[in-house]
Amino acid sequence: MSELVKTGAFIGAAVVFAVAGGVVEPERRTAAVLSDQGTVFYEQFNDPQAVKTIEVIGYDEATASARPFQVEFRKGRWVLPSHHDYPVEIGDRLLKTAGALIDLKRDTVVSEAVSEYGRYGVIDPLDAKNPSLQGRGKRVTLRDIRKDVLAEFILGKPVEGKPGMRYVRTPSDKRVYAVKTDADPSANFADWVKADLLRIATPNIRRVSILSYSIDETFGQLMNMESIVLLRENNDWKLQTNEAFQKGPVNAMAATLDTLKIVDVRPKPPSMAAGLRSGQLEMTLEGVTSMRQRGFFLAPTGRLLANEGEMMVETQNGVAYTLRFGEVASGEDRYLFVTAGYDAARAAKYGDATGGGESAAKELTNRFADWYYVIRGADFQKLRLKRRDIGLAAPPPPMMMPTRPPEGERRITLPGQEPQR
Repeated sequence: MSELVKTGAFIGAAVVFAVAGGVVEPERRTAAVLSDQGTVFYEQFNDPQAVKTIEVIGYDEATASARPFQVEFRKGRWVLPSHHDYPVEIGDRLLKTAGALIDLKRDTVVSEAVSEYGRYGVIDPLDAKNPSLQGRGKRVTLRDIRKDVLAEFILGKPVEGKPGMRYVRTPSDKRVYAVKTDADPSANFADWVKADLLRIATPNIRRVSILSYSIDETFGQLMNMESIVLLRENNDWKLQTNEAFQKGPVNAMAATLDTLKIVDVRPKPPSMAAGLRSGQLEMTLEGVTSMRQRGFFLAPTGRLLANEGEMMVETQNGVAYTLRFGEVASGEDRYLFVTAGYDAARAAKYGDATGGGESAAKELTNRFADWYYVIRGADFQKLRLKRRDIGLAAPPPPMMMPTRPPEGERRITLPGQEPQR
């Protein structure tokens, strides 16, 4: 065989092998991609009780910032470190969250192209190198008592046309999977605490006194004062003055009291919290400063006032809730200072001789003492009704009263004070 023929034969063989390699290699690549399909993400994670910390990081596209949220088991109870260690009040959510992420499987491989992360909503919310504001997922990390990672996922968009399926990947893996799971841990404070702050059932309300005013901090005066006193008798509302009024806004107010939700909290100084529990609040400069920053003030008489007025809600068992509306916290959300008190004479007046209101007031006082609450602006508007809101003419302008708080310490008695009229 001539050298030319031999060379041609070698070239032909090489082409054949090259073509064959081109046919076989995609199969090998496909096999490699599918090699882990159907396997469990974290085989060692099989006990939801082992979870002692849940971290959820969402992403706010409006502010282009990650929103961290954390739930942690400390000293025998679950708290929210991301919200000043506020106690978690919905324990079943913890087990459901952990349980939904146990034995999670890589059901179907979808992609391993980083460029497609946005399409599936699995961009890491902590990825500062990716310029995209959209397509970011929710990063969820479960840790044990030693802070070791038990499982970590980036949860993306639901799979279209396949209910119960979601795009998922792990931070350490490029591959995106379609996974069967209903896990969607919330990064919202309100979802981890009991929905209703006051726990007032509308049928138990007997009297609502609303004192609207604003405080002129420059001159130390109350401005724009007006009051409404509503009585609830035979499942119906009437004004103490017997004037005709529009009941729609009043019914909305009562419904809001029944279901009032908090969206955030801020801690009060420990000395203030202790004083609120004992009923004798000795105000220090720290306490006065803390209150003023949130729109709450001491009058020269020692009375606690609020930047946007207050309301008292009396219930059948003799408990009176005083809600004081402070400064704007963020956006339209507003600070709320809540106290509760019991009066046996009040309970007798409303026909309750059980005495259960006293223990209820103590429980409420202990719960309210530590916190300034934050409520939605829309709820604030429904609660702080003014005369015009229920179809009444405005009252004559009242006399102005100085309210500038004194410097230093001041002793005041709380809770359960009647709003001024």
